[in-house]
Amino acid sequence: MAQVHLPTALGALVPGLPKRAEVDSGTVSEVIAQLNARWPGVAACLCASREALRPHINVYVDGRRAEMTTPVNAASVVRVLTAVSGG
Repeated sequence: MAQVHLPTALGALVPGLPKRAEVDSGTVSEVIAQLNARWPGVAACLCASREALRPHINVYVDGRRAEMTTPVNAASVVRVLTAVSGG
């Protein structure tokens, strides 16, 4: 199972969401769907539509920037990061 690392801030928006979760492999889109099935609301926080991540969300699969169609295998590490800005 792929290991997903989630931002702490997302837990404030989705009650009960852990910092790490294990999901079946597939694509980034399928990983998000699996997370959303367990913790409703995750997809709305991460996705602008079924085909696109929100502009301030970055997903990395095995250290490489990913898109919704990026493959995720059973040994993958998926990291979801929020953009940091400020002045």
